[in-house]
Amino acid sequence: MERRQRRCQTLRQNKIMIKRRKTRTVLIGNVRIGAGHPVAIQSMTNTDTRDVKATVAQIKKLEKAGCDIVRVAVRDMGSALAIKKIKERIRIPLVADIHFSPSLALAAIENRADKIRINPGNIQDKARLAEVIARAKTRGTPIRIGINSGSLPKEVTSHKKAAGGMCRAALKYIDFFEKCKFSNIVVSLKSSDVPSMIAAYRELSTKTDVPLHLGVTSAGLPMDGIVKSSVGIGSLLCDGIGDTVRVSITGDPLIEIDAAKRILLASGRRSFGPELIACPSCGRCQVDIVRITEEVDRELQKFVNRHPKLKEKHQIIAVMGCEVNGPGEAKQADIGIAFGKNRGAIFEGGKIVKVVEVKNAVKELLSRIMKGVHE
Repeated sequence: MERRQRRCQTLRQNKIMIKRRKTRTVLIGNVRIGAGHPVAIQSMTNTDTRDVKATVAQIKKLEKAGCDIVRVAVRDMGSALAIKKIKERIRIPLVADIHFSPSLALAAIENRADKIRINPGNIQDKARLAEVIARAKTRGTPIRIGINSGSLPKEVTSHKKAAGGMCRAALKYIDFFEKCKFSNIVVSLKSSDVPSMIAAYRELSTKTDVPLHLGVTSAGLPMDGIVKSSVGIGSLLCDGIGDTVRVSITGDPLIEIDAAKRILLASGRRSFGPELIACPSCGRCQVDIVRITEEVDRELQKFVNRHPKLKEKHQIIAVMGCEVNGPGEAKQADIGIAFGKNRGAIFEGGKIVKVVEVKNAVKELLSRIMKGVHE
């Protein structure tokens, strides 16, 4: 057990350490965001916010899946008034999403939204905006300044200018908020154009210490949304930029949570328990590696649910289809299995510890993992 712990520590030390951008800390409900705190996963309900029962049901599903902060649309006064009732039935922080109407922003604050999201570009009356800021300050309610490439000043007409335009707009509003003696802010710079989104966040990150919420807006159906978000959000996370994330898709918001967790895991920002790696398969493989990997993944999830302690440690588990990919190319794995013809070699620390029949491979692998948990 001590040898395994020493080896795991060495592997972690050998990984490239990404320096996180330093920011101020913002408290959203009971979740702290900013450098030094875990990157939070956000999503947004697609229910009618006035339907409290349906909205609460969806939020509870999102929370169970791993959502840290949830946002609801506030399109009318009925939606704003529903916030208080929704909050009474959920545990994660609730963000009110408001466009155009300062009155709705004020009502959301009064009904105890944990944060409000506004696009200042959609509120032309600076006096009313200042009123919203003053009320948020009194209530201790954070505000996300949501900059969107689709609502920038008219002079920003091309993607080449969009990044700079979003950054300039954000700095302008940050300055306005801080002149109002309000610093409890988060900023997002959303665009459906991934390179513009990346460039805007990179530029802004050098000019302010405000926490940044990452996302690609209007990303599309699940596959498109996941790919665009992986490129956009993942690139920035690997730069050390980003304090909260949302993978926006046209579809079930539960998919957003799963994708966000995978992006955070791949970028080294968070761990959610064991990480499964597997070879892509090729003509050398003499077993049904796809079926075996799917079975390991399925059983591993059940195993983690039965043993919550596994969620607290990042353990790399490898499933390899032949002697080429494992254990050699999977030497970074804590434990794994590499298949030959009718046999599988279980390895730990890059060394084979047991050879098993294919039919018993998954059971034996999980048994070794369980042994490690109880040692």
